[in-house]
Amino acid sequence: MPHRAPDFLFDGYRRFRIERWPDARAEYETLAEAGQKPHTLIVACSDSRADPALIFDAKPGELFVVRNVANLVPPYEPDGGLHGVSAALEFGVKVLEVSRIVVMGHARCGGVAAMLKGSPDSCRDFVQPWVEQAQPIAREAAQAAGPERAESAAEEAVVRQSLTNLRSFPWIAEREADGRLALTGLHFGIADGVLRVLGRGEAFKPVA
Repeated sequence: MPHRAPDFLFDGYRRFRIERWPDARAEYETLAEAGQKPHTLIVACSDSRADPALIFDAKPGELFVVRNVANLVPPYEPDGGLHGVSAALEFGVKVLEVSRIVVMGHARCGGVAAMLKGSPDSCRDFVQPWVEQAQPIAREAAQAAGPERAESAAEEAVVRQSLTNLRSFPWIAEREADGRLALTGLHFGIADGVLRVLGRGEAFKPVA
């Protein structure tokens, strides 16, 4: 018989069907019938090392996840353009009625590095204009923090800016003001696995 080359995606699917599906089947059937009702919408980076479902040990149906380069939320601009992040926010807030929106940045973020050092020459069509929206605040934070903390300070600043931009959406600001919606900023350390939360004093502290 010919040797089958490994296919990591389909091999993972086969493990899922054998090891997890039997126990999870009833849960998935309920979700299929009743629909999803996630409690949290997470805006996270597309980075393969910072998967929200793994970090929060979430079950199917619990998280509504929006991922993009550098976990950016653009400001509210209902101009008829194609706004993928804003569309997901609108659906998550108005239709799914999530009770929390989380912006989760992470260490060693390539998108934030592109803000500080410039995008690769091969990524000028989309990556460069995308990261430019937060480039000034990332560079300002990095410069203020000094060489040792420049990268992490820039990553934290991007999380803060995304939270600020979330509040430019009137239906998000309204729900936060009346207590229906909470906004949370997080930063995940890839090397140490530590999750830090943005506190009232604008500092990120480890989750207890």
